[in-house]
Amino acid sequence: MRKEQNHKGWNEIKTNDSWAIFKIMGEFVNGYEKLSKIGPCVSIFGSARTKPDHKYYKLAEEMASKIVEHGYGVITGGGPGIMEAGNKGAHIAGGTSVGLNIDLPFEQHNNPYIDNDKSLDFDYFFVRKVMFVKYSQGFVVMPGGFGTLDELFEAITLIQTNKIEKFPIILFGVEFWGGLIEWVKSTLINEGNISAKDLDLIHLVDTTDEVITILDQFYKEYGLSPNF
Repeated sequence: MRKEQNHKGWNEIKTNDSWAIFKIMGEFVNGYEKLSKIGPCVSIFGSARTKPDHKYYKLAEEMASKIVEHGYGVITGGGPGIMEAGNKGAHIAGGTSVGLNIDLPFEQHNNPYIDNDKSLDFDYFFVRKVMFVKYSQGFVVMPGGFGTLDELFEAITLIQTNKIEKFPIILFGVEFWGGLIEWVKSTLINEGNISAKDLDLIHLVDTTDEVITILDQFYKEYGLSPNF
């Protein structure tokens, strides 16, 4: 009897998995349709827990405004903290302000600086990450936690393996990211797990002007287009 119940439960799970495909497909279709119209944008990542009086919040807001002034829009994860700062800076500068929101059990709520027609909601992290990678002309990665690291290393991996076109990946905050870069050099490279040239994919900066210089120099050489 117990075995029959287990089989029944397993079959229900498999059926639910099949129907989930349509929900996943819907998120992809909605994302592609809306984001294909936004024009060139730069994604800003960072902690949802960063408060408005923190230096990195203020720097993210300043940087987003400069990004807009140089002809790009801004994409964030749509939540509080660094994400809010990025959308706020873009909004104040009168530029495109996109939020790719996701429903989380804590710390995530839509910030008020996203353009009304450019706020998208996702249930699936992997669909959301596809949107970031496909429609961003660059990643600026502010100090953050596991989610920020996830987005950073996914982008590096996709470029390293030639699954997408190269675009600038900028780590903002030498004090915060310097230890990670040193570990990559002393451990990953020394162990032969990556090659030294893989570090060429990453820029480490400490000022908003450096971010703009890297973006502008890169796109003097390469065209602006979706990444895959």
